[in-house]
Amino acid sequence: MNPSRALNLLSFIVSAITFFNVFVMADHENLQDMCPTATSTTLFMNGYPCKSSANISASDFKSSKLSNPGDTDNYYQSAVTLATAADFPGLNTLGLSIARSDIEVDGMVVVHAHPRSAEMMYVLKGVVIAGFIDTDTNLFEKRMQEGEVMVFPRGLFHFCVNAGFEAATVFSVLNSQNPGWVSIPGVMSPFQPNYDDVNMVKKLRTRLIASSMRG
Repeated sequence: MNPSRALNLLSFIVSAITFFNVFVMADHENLQDMCPTATSTTLFMNGYPCKSSANISASDFKSSKLSNPGDTDNYYQSAVTLATAADFPGLNTLGLSIARSDIEVDGMVVVHAHPRSAEMMYVLKGVVIAGFIDTDTNLFEKRMQEGEVMVFPRGLFHFCVNAGFEAATVFSVLNSQNPGWVSIPGVMSPFQPNYDDVNMVKKLRTRLIASSMRG
C-alpha cells in the first residue's frame, strides 16, 4: 500500500474510533481493560464472554482479515469484508467493528442498513458516489474522492457506487461490535439473483450517478 495512503487510513481509523468512543458508542461501556472473545464457549448471551486473562495475547488485538481485496466476481462487482468481535477477539466489549469494501468499475455496494450501528467511511482509493436515505425518503449523497470521509447515521439505508475509472477501496469503522446488515435485495430476493435483479442494480446505479451529477 502507498505509504501516504496508509498514513491517511491510520489517521482516519484513530479519529473514527475516538469519535465513536467518546460521543456515540452504540454498545455498553467496557467494565475492564480488555475482554478478548472466548470463541470456545457455547454460552449464548448479548455479546461474547471473555477469555481468561492468563490466555490473552497480543494476537487477540491484531487482524489481517482486511489486508487483501475481497472477491468482486459477482453481479454487484463488489465485496464487503467485515471484521467483528466474532472473528477479531480484541474488539469484544469495545463497541467497534471495521470493514473493507472493494468495488470494481461499474460496481456498487448494494443499498443496505446496519440496525445497531452508525458508520464512518473513508475512501482509500478511487472515486465513489455514497449516500443514505432518511425516514422521510430524502436522499443525501456526495461524490467522494481519495481521502474524503462520510458518515451514515445508525439504521438508515445507504450505498456506495464506483463512479471512477479504476477499482475503488473504502474502509469503514462502525460503532458496534455486531452492527448487523439488512439489504433491500436481501429482503426482497432471498434466493439466487435473476435477470431482473441485475437489471435493477444497473438502473439504480445509473440513477444515483445521474442524481449526483445534477447536485
